[in-house]
Amino acid sequence: MVCEVNNGGDMVPQIIHNLDQTINVKTVRATRGKVLRAEPIASLYSENKVKHAKSFPKLEEQMLNYTGDKTQSSPDRLDAMVWGITILSENKKTNFDFFIV
Repeated sequence: MVCEVNNGGDMVPQIIHNLDQTINVKTVRATRGKVLRAEPIASLYSENKVKHAKSFPKLEEQMLNYTGDKTQSSPDRLDAMVWGITILSENKKTNFDFFIV
């Protein structure tokens, strides 16, 4: 499980471990904006290395419409997907396409 700890999220791993200590929690701290974090993942999509196994209308709407404008709501689904693929792709042994299921 990947947890972003910016803005008070430092307590999230503790809460998760209070519920179930067997869950592997990786904490991440955003140091760049959402758009910059998403660019490498957008490249994977462009290279057809990420595929959706089914329809995810709310995620796909955020993917199509988020511009980074400060007046927009935070794209929670998009942000979670970007973090997940980012963490998985950091493993140098990983040499596979990503399927969102």
